[in-house]
Amino acid sequence: MKMTHKDRFYATINYQPVDRPASWLGLPVPEAEKALTAHFGVKSVDEIRKIIDDDIYPIEVPYNYAPANHIACAFRFAKVDHLDKPDERTLTAPGFFEDYTDPADVDKFDWPDPARYLDRAEALRRAKAVDDKSVRMGVMWSAHFQDACSAFGMEQALMTMLMNPEMFQAVIDRITEFYLKANEIFYESTKGHLDAVLIGNDFGSQTGLMVDPELLRAHVFQGTKQLIDQAKSYDLTVIHHSCGSVFPLIDDFIELGVDVIHPIQALAADMDASNLKKHHYGKAAFCGGVDAQYLLVKGDAQSVADKVDELKELFPTGLVISPSHEAILPDIPPANIEAMFKAINNVK
Repeated sequence: MKMTHKDRFYATINYQPVDRPASWLGLPVPEAEKALTAHFGVKSVDEIRKIIDDDIYPIEVPYNYAPANHIACAFRFAKVDHLDKPDERTLTAPGFFEDYTDPADVDKFDWPDPARYLDRAEALRRAKAVDDKSVRMGVMWSAHFQDACSAFGMEQALMTMLMNPEMFQAVIDRITEFYLKANEIFYESTKGHLDAVLIGNDFGSQTGLMVDPELLRAHVFQGTKQLIDQAKSYDLTVIHHSCGSVFPLIDDFIELGVDVIHPIQALAADMDASNLKKHHYGKAAFCGGVDAQYLLVKGDAQSVADKVDELKELFPTGLVISPSHEAILPDIPPANIEAMFKAINNVK
């Protein structure tokens, strides 16, 4: 019997029987949309989601703060001129707090008030526009660690975390306060029309963690816990994103209350599906698994379908099958996206 998108998603993340594993297309970047819509013969990504029978519908936060107009670019920390768009900003540019050492100086930055820029009516409109049989997922990001890196410049941020932890904590706590307020506005505005949220920070590189786990536990995860608990207070499922090799943090994510760990960067150290099954099958739900670094870019349709079949054998449930990066980039041939979803849906 064919399940609804929502029933399939919740059965998948709870390791219950499913007609097929839940899936998520991800977030195609604007540069990739033209080729995708042309390939599928439609005018929008929303139409593609229907064709591929996708289970998760992402809802972006309507945040009107120029020039980026994106909740992930809410802070103007960088000292250098740059476009500050989600796909162009850098964490390594010298930041506002680069030379500050006194935690009391945290108030010298012009902290934005999300209530001024988050469009409540548009948030509700976007949420209500989605079929309630789909998983309506707010794309919150709430990347308090990455923003703290941007606030100093990444190298200086990590040095400050080690040498002047009080200063680092003052900045990251203020960033967390911003996201807690922004998210509350969004959750209140969409109450009853939202099922899940995507939050996260990138903690991993291709080969390992960028930061010692103990430093994350001491200075970052308290904020992560607050963000997760806030979402849970609205009965929302929490999908936590972190690129890279984050295998040593999976138990932390589970303890923090994460429901789904995203994205299983397939080629990162220890993040292959077989290793995750060996150590965490039944303990945590995952999302991702279809390599977007090489397979989806260079592989052919048959190799993509074979990988999906392999994932379905390893995780008949417990894994939301998706590209191993949420952004569908223009280097991925649309035919491989089609092949991925045909295999997910058992279409020959």
